[in-house]
Amino acid sequence: MSLRINHNINSINAHRNLQRNSGKVSQTLQRLSSGMSLNSASDGPAALVASENMRAQIASIDQALKNSEVSVSMVQTAESALGELNSMLVGMRQLAIHAANEGANDEKMAEADQNEISNMISAIDRISTFTRFGGKRLLDGSNGVSGIAVGEGLQFVDGTTKTKSSEAEGYEVAIKSLATQASLKGTTALTEEMIRGGETFMISEGGKSASYTTRETDSVESAVRNFAAAAENAGLNVSISVDENDVVQVLHNQYGSKHTFEALSSSGGVLSENGNTFQSSNAGQDLSGKINGEAAIGEGKTLTGVDGNESTAGLKIRFEGQLTGEATEDGTSVGRVRVSQNALVFQVGPGRGQTVKVAIRDTAANQLGRGVSNDSNFESLEDINVRSEKGAQDSLAIIDQAINDVSTTRAELGSFQKNTLEVNIANMQTASENLAAAESNIRDVDMAKELANFTRNNLMMESSTAMLSQANHMPRKVLSLLDD
Repeated sequence: MSLRINHNINSINAHRNLQRNSGKVSQTLQRLSSGMSLNSASDGPAALVASENMRAQIASIDQALKNSEVSVSMVQTAESALGELNSMLVGMRQLAIHAANEGANDEKMAEADQNEISNMISAIDRISTFTRFGGKRLLDGSNGVSGIAVGEGLQFVDGTTKTKSSEAEGYEVAIKSLATQASLKGTTALTEEMIRGGETFMISEGGKSASYTTRETDSVESAVRNFAAAAENAGLNVSISVDENDVVQVLHNQYGSKHTFEALSSSGGVLSENGNTFQSSNAGQDLSGKINGEAAIGEGKTLTGVDGNESTAGLKIRFEGQLTGEATEDGTSVGRVRVSQNALVFQVGPGRGQTVKVAIRDTAANQLGRGVSNDSNFESLEDINVRSEKGAQDSLAIIDQAINDVSTTRAELGSFQKNTLEVNIANMQTASENLAAAESNIRDVDMAKELANFTRNNLMMESSTAMLSQANHMPRKVLSLLDD
């Protein structure tokens, strides 16, 4: 064999292997001490990119979870306050029922009922103003859809999260046809001879019915009045009258196509076309028209923007005026409605635009119970007055609408909490868990495997060290040649 002393190739080779094994031991120690297989970009560039993206998504999901949990707390705060409003409205309705018992009440009792109702109205306004979550007011209308109507007989009623804010001039409302009531009118006058013969009237409406058979002592006016009283006592929502020609007519008290009735008279033509045969009323019509040139669905005296509309989806208005302007293809312009969209927006997802909205209506007394037709001209809960029997009856209708307004808002918030926020929380928890598992597979070290690698690399390093020592000793054999 040949011996060289200028270049000890074996030593160089052993040193190289020692450095490589030493590096592996250092890398293994780093992984074992950190618990991660990726400690720098050089450990796996592609894996690092995937891992960092997952880390960002996991952190975003965790924050979205916290957002949703805080949102649930806010919704529960609002819903709790609305529950108190419902309780007060129930008590207010009880007082209105008591006040309507005019036969047993005196003026002082009616005044006491009104005073208590007024106190409840003030309490409703305080709850509406003072209910907050942190510094945010919840029930004062600043978190819903608000609107102002300009036009005779035109009213803003409500909007949804899909309704968009209007420009300063507002949305134009054009009416094609007014709402009408279901009606039925006889073609033959009611005569005294018919009355003496015992003319029978019957009417059915809303699952209730009433009847009246005339007496010999009745006049035309008293017979119709008694028939109307029988209908009222049975709870039918109709008005019965006689015109100047002694022709009997019946009108439903509510407007629109949903409200109908049937009636008969024992003599043909007096009310029903054929004697002793029920005849259906002529159907009422719903309000029809457009809002901002977009389609709207009529129901009674209200118009509601179709869900697919670009601007007016869910916008509800009420019109009780007359058509006096010039008609166009869309109808007669009756005014404008200016709308402000202030629905609450919640970031409930880890990505851009992953938001949900909920609108909380204004629960002040002057915004509850609106849009109810009544003879006392009460426009809202704030106006009700039970000092008279008629006022108490009309107040009941307003209070019932206010109860429906508050209950509907509570139901919307409950549905939002249950079907949006809580479902989102459960979904995000699962997503966070799955992403954490995926990120762990990329970034976390397999300790058992890495300990095996450490043992192997450590042995290799010790072996390399020993071989380097032997390689460095080999040139000394040249000295043995010199000794000879």
